[in-house]
Order: sequence, then C-alpha cells, then structure tokens
Amino acid sequence: MSSKILRSANAPQTPPDETELAVAQALLDLENNVPELKAELRPLQISAAREVDVKGGKKAIVVFVPVPQLKAFHKIQQRLTRELEKKFSDRHVVFVAQRRILPKPTRRSRVLQKRPRSRTLTSVHEKILEDLVFPTDIVGKRTRQATDGSKLLKVFLDSKDAPSLEHKLDSFSSVYRRLTGKDVVFEFPAVVAENF
Repeated sequence: MSSKILRSANAPQTPPDETELAVAQALLDLENNVPELKAELRPLQISAAREVDVKGGKKAIVVFVPVPQLKAFHKIQQRLTRELEKKFSDRHVVFVAQRRILPKPTRRSRVLQKRPRSRTLTSVHEKILEDLVFPTDIVGKRTRQATDGSKLLKVFLDSKDAPSLEHKLDSFSSVYRRLTGKDVVFEFPAVVAENF
C-alpha cells in the first residue's frame, strides 16, 4: 500500500495518515478489481491526501498527485473520481498536482538561476484552479474588489458540464480557499438563446 504513496515536491514528509492510507488502499482495490483501470492505475501514485470541510457539514477529499503523473491521471480521472466517490460515500474527490512555490528572489538571496514562471505563486494558484475543475474548462474570470478591500474571484465554467458539476461547486470553493486562502465563486454563465 505504501508503494502507492510517493512523497514528491513539497508533500509532507510525515508518515501517511489515515486519509492517505484509505485513498491508497482504495486505489489498490480499484487496480485489482476493475480490469479496465488496471493497466492505467498500476504506475500511478499519490503524494498526499487531505480532508477539507465543505459547507453543509460535508467533507471533500483532495488527492495530491506528482506533477509528472498528472496527465496520466487526467486520462482516467472521470472514471476514477466516480469510483472513489462510491467508496467514500458523501464526499467529493478532487485531484490536484503537488506543485512547489519558490519565494521571490531578493537582493540577499543567493540564487544562481532565474525563478521559472511555473513556480510563482500566481501560476501555481491558477493551475490549482484548473486542476480542481478538470475535465471542464474555465471560460472566464472576474475579480471583484469590495469597498472594504477584500477580493472575490468569480470563475465561469463551461456551461455544457453544468448538470454533472452543479452539486460540486461548494466543494471546489472550499478546497480552493483551504489551499490558497482566496475566496472564489464558481458559476456557469447564463446562455442567451439567440434568434436567427
């Protein structure tokens, strides 16, 4: 079971907790019991898993995966999410890549290389947003600045996926707030019927 947990990037270096062990065991069970997923699941590993509280007393499980394996997870993510949500009933499951944020270089820091754009805080937060809502696409974003200085990010998702994702929007918001500290609201843009 520990073969399914690979501590990568900035994953916690502590021994796996019960959530991580439960997710790893569920992945092993799926690998052994579902022949269609066996070949795809065998090489895949997770780097961490965390439970997040969602509005209404529910919980969501965030599964962190190593960045190089993210593409392989995306191929089977819809099926995998469905199977894991059956196992962990009453909880939503989301997959997010375990990314590293490098600090902004200062005059005192002895950095030999330029910081890659993919390691900036902004870039990592954008990628987390994309990972959360996969397989749907983000079609627009608006930042709303309140008079008290607080910011609210409105994210518009592709309306063709509305029926399958409507019930998960609160989970997405709670997970994003827990991971980044930013408030976000997910919406589907109103489709106006055009008369031709």
